[in-house]
Amino acid sequence: MGITVTLSKPHRRLYSLSTDKEDDTVKFSRQIDMFFDRAAGLLEATLVDNLRQQIPGAWSVEETERKVRGVLSVIKPCSHVLSLTFPIRRDSGLVELVSAYRAQHKQHRTPNKGGIRYSPDVDYDEVTALASLMTYKCALVNVPFGGAKTGVKIDPRKYSEDELERITRRLAMELGKKGFLHPGIDVPAPDMGTGEREMSWIADTYASTLGYADINARACVTGKPISQGGIQGRISATGRGLYFGVKIFIMDANFMESIGLTPGFHQKTFIVQGFGNVGFHSMLYLHMAGAKCVGVAEWDGSIYNPHGIDPVTLQEYQKLHGTIMGFPGACTYEGNLLCKQCDILIPAASERQITARLAPHIQAKIVVEGANGPTTPAAERILLERNVLVIPDVYVNAGGVTVSYFEWLKNINHVSYGRLTFKYERDANYHLLNSVQRSINSWMSDEKMQGQINITPSDEFKARIAGASEKDIVDSGLEQTMDRAAEQMIRASRRYKLGLDLRTAAYIVAIEKIYSFYKDCGSTFF
Repeated sequence: MGITVTLSKPHRRLYSLSTDKEDDTVKFSRQIDMFFDRAAGLLEATLVDNLRQQIPGAWSVEETERKVRGVLSVIKPCSHVLSLTFPIRRDSGLVELVSAYRAQHKQHRTPNKGGIRYSPDVDYDEVTALASLMTYKCALVNVPFGGAKTGVKIDPRKYSEDELERITRRLAMELGKKGFLHPGIDVPAPDMGTGEREMSWIADTYASTLGYADINARACVTGKPISQGGIQGRISATGRGLYFGVKIFIMDANFMESIGLTPGFHQKTFIVQGFGNVGFHSMLYLHMAGAKCVGVAEWDGSIYNPHGIDPVTLQEYQKLHGTIMGFPGACTYEGNLLCKQCDILIPAASERQITARLAPHIQAKIVVEGANGPTTPAAERILLERNVLVIPDVYVNAGGVTVSYFEWLKNINHVSYGRLTFKYERDANYHLLNSVQRSINSWMSDEKMQGQINITPSDEFKARIAGASEKDIVDSGLEQTMDRAAEQMIRASRRYKLGLDLRTAAYIVAIEKIYSFYKDCGSTFF
């Protein structure tokens, strides 16, 4: 069974989009390609019409279709994949071979951008899929990077800190020697199994070897500690971006009416799968907004409390015990927590968690994809048929790469955000207050009161007018980025009558931007 995409006459249908339940069995990279095909099939008629209007009479309809199709065919595949095998010495003295991949999906914009994942499940297909997803993500939120991804096939929990440092530094050298690590070519970031520590090792390795003469050397990687050129707000960026993304749709009366919910976070219940960086910060910001977390699922078990779970208390317990199991503020939950009743479900663990078998049992009204690729195409079709709003990964977890872009800009500009304007803004704000105070005093009719009116700013107002800190600027830029991307998605959704299918709307926006870049390159394609 397939969806027939009808193009406006005289165009013919160029895509047939499968929605069979067998889609659950396809590889992750094919899953991303299917999402691409769905959006491209709807977008192609518009691109053909636009091209014919821009250059009237230049080509026949068939020739124009071939040119558009040619550009779309260039966008889809992964351009470069580096496969690595290198030895490291374990603490025991044994030598072990480590396998790794770095995929660069597209270099239409450079540098390429994508995280470094340490996981025993890493393979070629996963890395290429995540790289392509990053390309569309960057295009959607207007971050001028191409997509990339690194996967190292190890379980970091089974290695000591010294062993992980040796693996990471050797990885940095191998990537750098082959042109896959450079501030202007390829800039990794943290992902599953990595964090500030690993990014600091990579930056130090590159800056002290291949990049020793490059003033921008530490811009070769983002997600670094503040002391190493990192940026305020990077650790929480993906979770905070997720909150901003959810906020836009949960405050929209039309979207909430369509799924049977009232607007706003107050008393909305949610469940989080995965209590890592993304899961914790997503939970924290939704909790602060008034929503109530009733369940958390982790790799070693799930916990549930219908009265709510405090994110900070849970994180403190996890740090102390290395697990969320046994947390005194909740009970152990037997069964699949994803199917438990709640308003918002946040899969923030790994890909392909919601399948066609699971989708009919999802009771949440909103699925927010904190992880990359947690919902299969077949499962998404079922959720849409059941009137469930899926806020897709390509949009809602783009906060990490957005703030990584801010960090990269900070590194190549060699100045912290707000440093040059902080005192000027503070002084300007106080001059404004003094001006208002003088104006009020001059207009007082009672001569006895003239000059007696003093405007005293509150503590909150003082904090606001003192000047924007780096974190203030980062948070503001992130929120604006998520707002603009959502506006573009909603317009695309309405234009193509997609209803709740936000993923296709997001891909349409991203593909159209990438297409425009290639089209404007000139004679290569036209």
